[in-house]
Amino acid sequence: MGADEETARPEPERTGPEQPDGPEPQDRPAGPVGLDARDRAVLALEARSWRTAGAKERAVREELGLSSTRYYQLLNGLLDRPEALAHAPVLVNRLRRVRDARRAAR
Repeated sequence: MGADEETARPEPERTGPEQPDGPEPQDRPAGPVGLDARDRAVLALEARSWRTAGAKERAVREELGLSSTRYYQLLNGLLDRPEALAHAPVLVNRLRRVRDARRAAR
């Protein structure tokens, strides 16, 4: 088979809805537990350890394209979501304890 023959194959026909009686694909949350890719990336970045003081802030800018302030806003919001707890329970519980201790110290 040549390259032209390979690209000329028609797409298989779809005969019905892929998800009957379910939400539209754009309404459904991404990922297996309801977190989108950015939310999972925020949690993954927070789970890493950092050797120098500015390394984490640099990674936030370079890898996520976010300011440090926006990153921490997103992270704080994630701590209250059950999807985040299901995705990374040890990390989320540790961060909740730290947040609660800081609030109690005020």
